[in-house]
Amino acid sequence: MTFCNVSTSSSILANKTTSEPNIDYVFYQSMKDVSTDWDIAAPASNLFLQRKYLNLLEENAPNRMQFRYILFYKNDMPIGVANCQIQAFNADDSLQQGSATKQKSRFLSTVSKQIKHFVASRFEFNTLICGNLLLTGEHGFYFQEGLFSKAIQFELVRSALHQLCKDLKKDKLEISVNLLKEYCEECRSSSQPLLDENYKEFTIQPNMILDIRSDWKTFDDYLGAMYSKYRVRVKRAMKKGKDIVRKSLSADEIRENLDLLYSLYEEVASGAGFNVMKLNKNYFLALKETLQDNFTLMAYYLDNQIIGYYTLINNHKELEAHFLGFDKSKNHSHQIYLNMLYDMVRVGIEQQFKQIIFARTALEIKSSVGAEAHEMYCYMRHRSQISNHFLTTIYEYLKPDDEWQPRHPFKPVEEAE
Repeated sequence: MTFCNVSTSSSILANKTTSEPNIDYVFYQSMKDVSTDWDIAAPASNLFLQRKYLNLLEENAPNRMQFRYILFYKNDMPIGVANCQIQAFNADDSLQQGSATKQKSRFLSTVSKQIKHFVASRFEFNTLICGNLLLTGEHGFYFQEGLFSKAIQFELVRSALHQLCKDLKKDKLEISVNLLKEYCEECRSSSQPLLDENYKEFTIQPNMILDIRSDWKTFDDYLGAMYSKYRVRVKRAMKKGKDIVRKSLSADEIRENLDLLYSLYEEVASGAGFNVMKLNKNYFLALKETLQDNFTLMAYYLDNQIIGYYTLINNHKELEAHFLGFDKSKNHSHQIYLNMLYDMVRVGIEQQFKQIIFARTALEIKSSVGAEAHEMYCYMRHRSQISNHFLTTIYEYLKPDDEWQPRHPFKPVEEAE
């Protein structure tokens, strides 16, 4: 089996560190160089592990992000893939000056921020991520169905990441932290191979997912399933947004408005308590040019000016609510964000998706439109045993507060109109 790390000469690699025999893996530095075996092993049901998406992301990468790809073989047959990102991470840069949470005391808030920035300024390192920082969900690795248990899959990925870190060190790229993100509750019982190697388990904000009921054929069916006070909320938001003109932008129109679209994205991103990366300005354009009808950028116009937009990616049976941006000064008066959420629901129902993946952030307002919280688990290990011991404690301290009240807009099914 050939080990193919493009930045170095080729060499032979046999996996000796897992309980599963006859497994080999091949590393690649760029998707352009990845064998066509990737297309055999990658899941047909997940766009985000397929070549065309990974190519466009690599070519329009966030600042300071590098990529590595792993192909797994059993008896020389391609049976699995892993998508890895290397992010130069500075905790202080990632802490935002603003906060999405309510502050009880301005003085205490200021002191807390100063302490957090002092602590964060001491943390700067390269992180090897198995997964995708731009998405919420299990988009890190995949093995063909029925071959291995989830525990064995974790073991194989852990072993490959360990070897990859060694090879990166030879290339003068020192990895301080390994991170596997993000896995659902059902996977926790299979994570022992990671815990045995001193990976620390932690949670981040939950993934907000709306399951679209089979009897919802129209947006009115969705409204009929709601308690009356939530229907009133929908109608109030739609009334405030009645002057908004919606338009799905073509690639040429995205190109013409790149600066404005990016500034609106930055306006929203700056309000997050913690950001580990910033989008490449050309990312949306690349999505449209590559995915075409499977990507939508819906612009909101007021008085012939773009005041906001949301983006959607069709991922087979799932509709991925991707990044968005809007003019915060007009959000309250026109309920821009809430109208966006309802518009996404309408698209999901009318195009007969099974789920809408609303991802993290703005948890309470997303729950008010019917999305439910699904806890996601990550696994992280620092190369220093001392730092690793305190890793989750430091993370819990630095991450923003996310207190929120879950909402339950739907009547029991038997009571729905």
